[in-house]
Amino acid sequence: MMLEPLFQQWAAFFGLVILLFTIDLLFGNRGTDLRAAMLWSAIWVGAGLAFGLWIWMFQGGEVATVYYAAYLLEKSLSVDNIFVFVLIFSQLQIPAHQQHRVLLLGIVGALVMRAVLIWFGIYLLERFHWVIYPFAGLLLVAAVRLLFGESAERRLVKESCAACSTWIARLIPVTPAAHGQQFVLREHGKLAATPMLVALILVETTDLIFATDSIPAVLAITRDPYIVYTSNIFALLGLRALYFVLADVVQRFHYLRPGLAAILCFVACKMLLTGIVDISVAVSLTVIVGIVLVAVAASWRFPKQEQAR
Repeated sequence: MMLEPLFQQWAAFFGLVILLFTIDLLFGNRGTDLRAAMLWSAIWVGAGLAFGLWIWMFQGGEVATVYYAAYLLEKSLSVDNIFVFVLIFSQLQIPAHQQHRVLLLGIVGALVMRAVLIWFGIYLLERFHWVIYPFAGLLLVAAVRLLFGESAERRLVKESCAACSTWIARLIPVTPAAHGQQFVLREHGKLAATPMLVALILVETTDLIFATDSIPAVLAITRDPYIVYTSNIFALLGLRALYFVLADVVQRFHYLRPGLAAILCFVACKMLLTGIVDISVAVSLTVIVGIVLVAVAASWRFPKQEQAR
C-alpha cells in the first residue's frame, strides 16, 4: 500500500475504535445487565464484521478473507480468556457489578501490550525463519493445556491469586474485601490495596499469557501488521460485554475447549508445513468456522450429565 492509503486505513480504524469505545463508556457501562451486554456484544461483533467489508471495498476480497480468518480465530480464542476471568473473580470474591471496571482497564492495557507483541513477533518472523518452529510449539503446548489442563488451570488461578496478594502485600497492605470500584484506598492513614487491584494485575497477566498463544496463531494466517492488529483489537474490544453474556453459561460449552485445541493444532500444522504444503486462507477460514460450529452444536446437543438432569 502507498503511504497515503496506508495512513487512511489506520486513521479509519482508530477513528472507528475511538468512536465506539467512547459510546461504550458513555452508554454501555450498565454493570451486569444481560440485555445491555448482549446488545454491546452484537454491536462489537457487527463492527468487526463491517470492518471486514470496508477492507473488502478498499483492498479486495482476498485481503478481507484474510481479515475474517484472523478475526474469527482471535474471537474464538478470546473465549478461553473468559474461562479464566470467571475463576479469578470467583476466587477473589469480586462482586459482579464491580467486575466491569477491572475488565475495562484490562482491555485498555491489552491494546498497548498486543501492539508491542505483534510488532515483535512480525520482526522475529521476518528476520529469523526458524522462529516459526518454536511458535508452532507454543501453539501445540496451548492445545494440550486446553485439552487436559482445566483442573490444573483452576489450581493455578487459586495459587496465582494468593501469590499476587502476597507480592502486593510486601509493598502495601491488602484489604480482604472489595471497597466499591477502588483499587487503592487509605485505611488508618496508610495506603492499602483492594482485591480489585489483585484482579486487575491477574487479568493483565492472563492476557499476556494468552497473547503468546493467539498472536503466533494469527501470524500463521498473515504477517500483515494491519490485519493482525485490527483483528486482535476488534476481538478484544467486545470481550467485556461478551464476558457478562457468557460468564454464567460458559461451562455449558464444554466442547469449546477441545474445539479451540483442534484449531490451535491446525494452525500449528499450517505453520510447520509452510513452504511444503500451501493451505489457503479460504481453507483456513472454513476449518476454523467448521470447528467452532461443531463444538458449539455438540455442547448444545450433548450437555454434561449434571446439566442434563
